[in-house]
Amino acid sequence: MENIRRCLKNDRFAERANIELLSVSPGRATCKMVLQPHHLNGLNSAHGGAIFTLADFTFAAAANSHGTVAVAINANITFMKAAAAGTLWAEGREVSKNFKIGSYLVDVKDDQGDLVAQFQGLAYRKKDKLPE
Repeated sequence: MENIRRCLKNDRFAERANIELLSVSPGRATCKMVLQPHHLNGLNSAHGGAIFTLADFTFAAAANSHGTVAVAINANITFMKAAAAGTLWAEGREVSKNFKIGSYLVDVKDDQGDLVAQFQGLAYRKKDKLPE
């Protein structure tokens, strides 16, 4: 698991978005993002791109948790509820995995536990090992 943690520490975009990896285990990941003014859109709610970035990073952690490189080949998100303050929590889980493809779901929730968004990602599983 240390390889995935080191690899994801190099994700400068996620770092700039203030996303924190809380846990990672085979096929699973949990992350959080404390909402700040730069995460908000013109209506003062969390920008869809910020929410997507949190979900996508969580997806990447779960998909790469097996120690081999996995890259997104499809992703979509459904927004359920606006969030404007507090912390967003993302929990990703593997739905299915075979030699080449992995499917993942990520739930993004607010501090009250309400579902803010649901993300579905499809990963192509390469043969390459994660960098040391």
